[in-house]
Amino acid sequence: MQDKVARRVKKLRRLIEKHNYNYYVLAQPEISDEEYDALYRELEQLEKENPELIVPESPTQRVGAEPAPFLEKVEHRVPLQGLSNAFSEGEVRDFHRRVRDLIGDRDFNYIIEYKIDGLTAVLTYSRGRLVRGATRGDGYIGEDVTHNIKTISTIPLILPEEVDLEVQGEVFMPQESFDRFNARREKEGEKPFANPRNAASGSLRQLDPRIAAARPLDFAAFALQETGEQRWDRHSQRLDYLKSLQFRVNEYACADTLDELLQKSEEFYGRKDELPFAIDGLVIKVDQLDLREEMGATAKSPRWAVAYKFATQQEVTRVENIDVTVGRTGTLTPTAHLEPVNVGGAVVKRAVLHNEEEIKRKDVRIGDQVIVQRAGEVIPEVVRVLKELRTGEEEIFSMPEKCPVCGGRVARDEDSPILRCTNQARCPAQRREGILHFISRGAMNIDGLGEKLVDKLLGEGLIADAADLYFLQKEDLEKLERMGPKSAENVIQAINSSKERPFERVLNALGIRYVGATTARLLAREFDSLEKLQEAGQEDLETVSEVGPRIARSIIDYFQEEGNKKLISRLQEAGLQFSQEEEKTPPVLGGKRFAFTGSLENFTRKEAEQLIIDRGGEVTSSISGRLDYLVAGSGAGSKLDKAREAGVNIIDEKEFTNIIRE
Repeated sequence: MQDKVARRVKKLRRLIEKHNYNYYVLAQPEISDEEYDALYRELEQLEKENPELIVPESPTQRVGAEPAPFLEKVEHRVPLQGLSNAFSEGEVRDFHRRVRDLIGDRDFNYIIEYKIDGLTAVLTYSRGRLVRGATRGDGYIGEDVTHNIKTISTIPLILPEEVDLEVQGEVFMPQESFDRFNARREKEGEKPFANPRNAASGSLRQLDPRIAAARPLDFAAFALQETGEQRWDRHSQRLDYLKSLQFRVNEYACADTLDELLQKSEEFYGRKDELPFAIDGLVIKVDQLDLREEMGATAKSPRWAVAYKFATQQEVTRVENIDVTVGRTGTLTPTAHLEPVNVGGAVVKRAVLHNEEEIKRKDVRIGDQVIVQRAGEVIPEVVRVLKELRTGEEEIFSMPEKCPVCGGRVARDEDSPILRCTNQARCPAQRREGILHFISRGAMNIDGLGEKLVDKLLGEGLIADAADLYFLQKEDLEKLERMGPKSAENVIQAINSSKERPFERVLNALGIRYVGATTARLLAREFDSLEKLQEAGQEDLETVSEVGPRIARSIIDYFQEEGNKKLISRLQEAGLQFSQEEEKTPPVLGGKRFAFTGSLENFTRKEAEQLIIDRGGEVTSSISGRLDYLVAGSGAGSKLDKAREAGVNIIDEKEFTNIIRE
């Protein structure tokens, strides 16, 4: 009898998932709502009577999780890079030229997809079962939102095949659903969301899955990473495979030539108003996966893809004022304050004017009527001034001769229109922005310590720089408005916990000009302690991948500044990690640089690269005289010729295996 019930439960689950796919993904329901409800109720009843048969991937468990106490951090197996942007046909042509420079005259094609304006999520499947859903985060570390991912009907909990996969896609809220959702919020006296992306982001990061389940979230897959035996030659084949696994996959098109690419891009974008979701452009990618690996990536984005952001909706408004803010590196940035105007679904009140030259070039004055748009449908910008509407009462704006915050001397960067406050040690704005960068997610990631609390601590004189955070006492915080004993204890605990952040995060947190998270990671690997990094000269620093003369000079200048020395000394006193843990930089390969070309028989490319990294080596996609080994597999490409010309040591898979074993 029990076996019969188990078989019925299994069959009901398969039927319900099939009908979910037909209804939510294909929009082609095969049964009525009443018939579907009857199947669902039967499954619920059988599981209630036989709780031992309940499994996490059952359709009845999509909202079955308890609220999460907090969102746990998830380290992505494969980092998720952002995309470089193209804002015109000319910039797409430039991208095409760069692709041709890298791959020569070999045949290839592009694939064009819609860039949905939502929140990227990474789904992990083990033997065909959904085991985790995570946000993109900073590309390296995301947040575990499995409890909310399972509430989205278009995400399969069980795949038709028992495969191991990582699926990347966009969580979004369809426009029509968003409009109804916002209308309901306003009717209930709640504040409406500004746009569908904010609604999707806020919903996915809820602690209680019941909240996410009540919101009309959707999902579309756009990429996958193999974790098992599956292999494909093209990205388009991966998308077709995802369709066969019952994922929603966006419409895409392939183009063999540049002219065809531009034509199809125009056609795709021309249909954007007919789409059920908001987009912020198109994504153009090289389709062939082997060429992608060969082309590689910069520190920030792949060389084989670009986001094509078309010109967007424009509106007319008035410049009410122009003020100047000071960033953490002292940069003076003018910003136009505008009469609020709705541009493409978002209310725009401010637009960055970048620098003095930009203001003069566009001749922006206080009181001007201007045309504004959201560049790439995201960033507000002043397109041009309607000079014909001037009354003569408009006021010409000039950049300040002194820092608007501290009154310090202002100097222009060499060969640049950027003005900078030189009073780095004493400028309150620079210190404030430096602290906010220090505590940010990509740096020390101190939970509970936000912008408002930092302003209170600065205002009360409890801190003057980032190091002071580590010497705060619970009693100091309890004196602040709206800060009770428990909240104070949580903040102190979060600050103390951040002392365990690795050296690369601390290095990023210092805020050295031009040194972001990626460069900090490379520097920490090359120089495994702050002491070694401080002793490095210009040439030593430039041997690090992605570090050029400008970055090297900035690092040296930072460590020579007396105020920075004092800050580091106090952070060391507080117990932060200023050296890399030994097991994270094994000396076996001693920093040797490897590159790959062609296919390997006994390893996937990712497996081979990880073997090198685990043994203290470095993997790069570029060929130069600084490369130690080029591993050449079958079907080796143009990298082989470049390596020969550069005098690089070329080895085959057998020699590579011997090096790894040794």
